[in-house]
Amino acid sequence: MTKKYDVYGIGNALVDIEFKVQDEFFIQNEIEKGFMTLVDEERQNKLMKAINAAEAKKQCGGSAANSIIAVSQFGGKSYYSCKVANDELGQFFMKDLRAAGVDTNLQEATLEDGITGKCLVMVTPDAERTMNTFLGITQNYSTAEINEYALKDSKYIYIEGYLVTSDNGREAMLTAKKMAEAAGVKVALTFSDPSMVKYFKSGFDQVIGASVDLLFCNEEEAMLYTEKATIKEAREELKKVAKAFVITQGKNGALIYDGDTFIDIEPYPVTAIDSNGAGDMFAGAFLYGITNGHSYAQAGKIASLASSKVVTQFGPRLEWHEVKELLQKATATNV
Repeated sequence: MTKKYDVYGIGNALVDIEFKVQDEFFIQNEIEKGFMTLVDEERQNKLMKAINAAEAKKQCGGSAANSIIAVSQFGGKSYYSCKVANDELGQFFMKDLRAAGVDTNLQEATLEDGITGKCLVMVTPDAERTMNTFLGITQNYSTAEINEYALKDSKYIYIEGYLVTSDNGREAMLTAKKMAEAAGVKVALTFSDPSMVKYFKSGFDQVIGASVDLLFCNEEEAMLYTEKATIKEAREELKKVAKAFVITQGKNGALIYDGDTFIDIEPYPVTAIDSNGAGDMFAGAFLYGITNGHSYAQAGKIASLASSKVVTQFGPRLEWHEVKELLQKATATNV
């Protein structure tokens, strides 16, 4: 049976506002470098005043949103369920998402009053990204935002790990997973950030249940979740909760388990200036690959090429012409 969508995503809807900062900024403002930290609106506004807003780059974002947009840019068909408010940033998010070719549950007539979430992405000269996020109305994301018909008409559902922080978000994750499994839709989950695994491990245990079809994580998240000291130990433990998984390894590429074999994905050496969105891009490109006729190894190489490209620029998204050129390169080199 032909499905309308390759990937159906659920997750936070955040307008990403990206800045360049120095390490001293974190000391001065008591920010934990390299992590995603949830903050209230007052705290976020204070930080925005301390940063040079004139140099900020603004895009619709959120971890899963970035991945779902990548699926669309590569030529796949994707859908994103999320929640924004009927304010200026909410209108911006909805229009930007549609301009990226993504179908969505967002309709102007049904947007609620409130404040659309936003994420301050602070990038240091070492290319590391640190995020302070005010969730706004997306913290009320619930089962009401799930489009069951679109979900069932998809090959994969992609669940954002950040939703685990609230009871209603976790309920939405569980409900969507149950709907997908009942409809024969494969379930992919991303841990999203080391802080999520560190502080909400029990929530992930609840969502994962017996297993998921595909898990995305980085090395730190893999070891935190499995409570193992090495990647070799962690990857064996992950087999118990995921039928297949991807462990991204930054400049060292990625490790993929396809359900039978471990596959090492070579990196593409580049000079990184911004790691924001690298994992999201890898996941989106990989999901595009495996839902459009590529093997896990081929999809991994496409994803590695895409994520290596995105870290050479500011922002989590590639331009349309860059994606086209990337796919041509991948095909030409028999990826």
